[in-house]
Amino acid sequence: MEPRPTSVPPPATRPLGRVLVTGASGFVGSHLVPLLRARGASVIAVGTEAPAPALRDHLADTRIADLRELDSVRAAVTAARPDTIVHLAALSSASRSFQDPLGTFAVNATGTANLIEAVQAAAPRARVLVVSTGEIYGPQPEGSRVREDAPFHPVSPYAESKARADDIARDAVTSGPLDVVVARSFSHTGPGQTPTFVVPSWAEQIARVERGEAEPVLRVGNLEVTRDLSDVRDVVEAYLALLDRGHRGSAYNVCRGEGVRLSEVAARMCAMSSVPIRIEVDPERFRPADVPWLVGDPAAIARDCGWQARIPLDHTLRDVLDSWRTRTPA
Repeated sequence: MEPRPTSVPPPATRPLGRVLVTGASGFVGSHLVPLLRARGASVIAVGTEAPAPALRDHLADTRIADLRELDSVRAAVTAARPDTIVHLAALSSASRSFQDPLGTFAVNATGTANLIEAVQAAAPRARVLVVSTGEIYGPQPEGSRVREDAPFHPVSPYAESKARADDIARDAVTSGPLDVVVARSFSHTGPGQTPTFVVPSWAEQIARVERGEAEPVLRVGNLEVTRDLSDVRDVVEAYLALLDRGHRGSAYNVCRGEGVRLSEVAARMCAMSSVPIRIEVDPERFRPADVPWLVGDPAAIARDCGWQARIPLDHTLRDVLDSWRTRTPA
């Protein structure tokens, strides 16, 4: 593999102004919103429900809107008068998307189309960051790092819906004057992520074992897959870098550029436990379809924005585990 480019991020180059964030109350939003506020932005959260109390102090305003309803989205964008938009909102579980493929498409693809149409009508000068996913690329050759010019081969309804949203976002640039940048984010985790996802699921299990609430077993799904796993706190820094310096109409992989097998992640987390834990494979935890190898090439975002993932994986895993250790048992 080629060595990853390294560079020092240049200073911020554009004021953020009023920033509309869809999905502000979600996992990534809870990390991004305080960062935007620290940069001097006035943040307006848009979602189907009021944001959590911990987030409200960082917000200038809140708008209730359903991405599936164009009139609702247009009203929220018109009222917000944004200079900048970060589109995070999505149904983001690939495994759950098999249970509700139409609902996943409605939120992820139709929702993105509605937002783009609302921006064209009410905020055509805003810079828009649309968050896509590395899962749109699908399975890749073992040992490779996929670049942004690779074709899409989605294998789940979630990935299919995000591939369509990615197309919609980039088409908005070629068909009109909108200033849109796409972030194709690979797997990321960190404190605050729900146990629907693999790392917090394992952290929750280990914390319960340490408290004596469960037998010393970590139940896992398919461990024979390799992922490019970053820390959410690095990822939100990437989003700020893309807002500052990403090229209009371009898509950027947001990733570490290194693969780690899930069997290794599970072993590392068990080694962090204060008590011995054995690993057991549970077939019920397997996805209906999976991608054996998916590692991204972060050269473009390093070159254009000076960003690279910096937080070591073990640091991230320990922080997720510690966050579950300090939770009050249900």
